[in-house]
Amino acid sequence: MRLSQMLFVTLREDPAEAEIPSHKLLLRAGYIRRVGSGIYAYLPLMWRVLQKVSQIVREEMNATGAQECLLPQLQPAELWQESGRWDTYTKAEGIMFALVDRQQRELGLGPTHEEVVTAIARDMIRSYRQLPQTLYQIQTKFRDEIRPRFGLMRGREFIMKDAYSFDADEAGMKLTYEKMNQAYHNILRRCGLKFRAVDADSGAIGGSGSQEFMVLADAGEDEILYTDDGHYAANVEKAVSLPPDAEPSPFTTHEKRETPGTETIEKLCKFLKCSPTQLVKNVLYQAVYDSGITVLVLIHIRGDQDVNAVKLQNELVKLAAQYGAKTVLSLTVPDAEAQQKWASKPLPLGYMSPGISDDYIRSSKEIAPKFVRLVDQTVVELQNFVTGSDESGYHVVGANWGAQFQKSPHVVDLRKAKAGDRAIHDSTQILQTARGIEIGHIFQLGTKYSTALGATYTNEQGEEVPLVMGCYGVGISRLAQSAVEQSYDKDGIVFPVAIAPYHAIVIIPNVGDAEQVAAAEKLYGELNQAGVETLLDDRNDRAGVKFKDADLIGIPYRIVTGKSLKDGKVEVVQRATKAVQEIAISEVVSTLKQWISEATHR
Repeated sequence: MRLSQMLFVTLREDPAEAEIPSHKLLLRAGYIRRVGSGIYAYLPLMWRVLQKVSQIVREEMNATGAQECLLPQLQPAELWQESGRWDTYTKAEGIMFALVDRQQRELGLGPTHEEVVTAIARDMIRSYRQLPQTLYQIQTKFRDEIRPRFGLMRGREFIMKDAYSFDADEAGMKLTYEKMNQAYHNILRRCGLKFRAVDADSGAIGGSGSQEFMVLADAGEDEILYTDDGHYAANVEKAVSLPPDAEPSPFTTHEKRETPGTETIEKLCKFLKCSPTQLVKNVLYQAVYDSGITVLVLIHIRGDQDVNAVKLQNELVKLAAQYGAKTVLSLTVPDAEAQQKWASKPLPLGYMSPGISDDYIRSSKEIAPKFVRLVDQTVVELQNFVTGSDESGYHVVGANWGAQFQKSPHVVDLRKAKAGDRAIHDSTQILQTARGIEIGHIFQLGTKYSTALGATYTNEQGEEVPLVMGCYGVGISRLAQSAVEQSYDKDGIVFPVAIAPYHAIVIIPNVGDAEQVAAAEKLYGELNQAGVETLLDDRNDRAGVKFKDADLIGIPYRIVTGKSLKDGKVEVVQRATKAVQEIAISEVVSTLKQWISEATHR
C-alpha cells in the first residue's frame, strides 16, 4: 500500500479524551477514530491488525477441532429468561442493550452467546455419538458500559472470539477445557505478548471454575497476585492467601469500655493500645435480590482485613433461593438515606457488635426480618477480642465466641487477599502483585445452561442427561490495544511483528530524487511479492515527518533509500531496538524474511 493513496492522518498532540498510552497512540497514529462514547471506527491500519489477531485465533481454534460459525447478534429475551440471566444483564449488571420491536417482543443485543448456542445444541444434539462438539465465532459484541473508557479496552461495541463446547460428561469437558487452555497460551505467545494465566471469578457467566489470561501492563485495570515459584496466580477478586497471624490479646476479662471518637479501626486501636488483629469488625451491607426483597448483611471480619465484594456477592447468590430469588441485583454499603427505608431506629454505626439485634430492621414485606450474619475465617479462632457494644462511644474488650456472642454457622472466606500475604500452597512463598489487562477468559460451565434450557442428549445407557459445557472468550480488539499498552516508547507504538499491520515500510526521503524513487519502488515490489507486507511512503513530505510517522505507527522494519544508495545499500532500522544497519539492496528481501520468520515462530 502506498501512503499517498491511504486514508492516513496522524496527530502530533494527545487527544483530550484519551487517558492511557495505548489509547492516545492508537488515536494519534490513525488506527482508530471515536464516533461516540465507547464507539470506535477501526481504520485501515487497525483493521489489518485485527485481521492478523483473528487469523492467529482462528488457526489455534481450528487446531483444537472447534468449528467456526456465526451466531445472531439480536437475541430473544425468552432465551435469557429461561437461563435466569435476563434480569441480571438488563437490571443488576445492566450491561445488555435491550429493546422492544414493533410487535412488542423483547430483544437484546448479544453481550455473549451461551443462551443462543445452548438452544441450538438443544435442537440438534440428540445422542452421545454426536459428542464432543465445539463451536466458535469471531463477532462484534455489545455491552452498555456505565463508563466507557480507555478506547478499545472498555468500549460498548467490540470484537470477540467466543467458543462453546458440549461434552458427554465432566471428564470430557475438562479435556476440552485443557485444549482451550493450551490454545490460549499459543495465541498469546504467537501474538508476541507477555502474559500470565490466573485463577478467576466466574461472575455472571457462572460455572465451577475459570481462568483469565492477563496481558501484563502497568495500566491494567486488574490486579494479579502471584508467587515467584510459578505455582499460584489469581485475579485479586478470586485470590486466597494466609493472613498475618493474629497477635495475642492483652485483654483477659470481658468488660465494656467508654471509647469516645473511635468510630474507625485506626482510632480505636490507638485509644485501646491494641492491634487490629485483635478486633472483630462488623461491616454492614445491603443486598437487593431480583425477587424485590432487601436483605441486610452483617459481616464479622478481623480488623486488619477488608471484605472482598466479589466473594461476598457469590455467597449471597448461593442464598438467593431462600428469598425466592435467583440473583443479587445490587450490593451496597447503606448510607443514611438507605437506612431510613428499613431501620426501625438509628444504628450505632462504628460501634455495632456481632450480636446486634434484628429488631433494628423494621417489619416490611420487602425487607428480610433478620440480618444475614457471615463470619469470615479470620475471626473464628480469635479469643478475648475487641468489638462494638451496640452503643455509640463504647466497645467491649475480652469478648469470646460462645460466651458473649454466638457465632453464626455461616463461616466463609470473604477477605481480600493482598500482596505480602503468605501463599496457601507454601507459606514460605509471599504473594507479589502485578497489573494486567484481561484479554481472555475460559470457563468450566458444567450443566448450568443445559439444565436451565433443557439441552439434553441420550447416553450409552439410554438415559437422557444434560450436556456438559464450557465457554471460552478472547477479546480480539482488546488484545490488539493491549499489545500497544505493553509495547511502546516515547516515539510511538512498537508492534510485535506477528500482529503489526505491515512488516516493513520503505521510505523515500526525497521524492524528487529519481534514484531514490526507483530503488524504493523496486524494493516495495520485491518485498510484497516475497510475502513481506510492505508500505511505501511516497508522500511529498520532509524526511523527518516520514520518520516520525513510521515510528508512531510502529511498523517493525523501516527501509530508507537514502545516502547509502551510492554504495548499493539501504538503511534498515528495527523499530523495537532502533538498531540501524546498512544492507545491500540485493540482500534486503532475504534478510527481512529471516527476521520475520524468527520473530513469528514462537
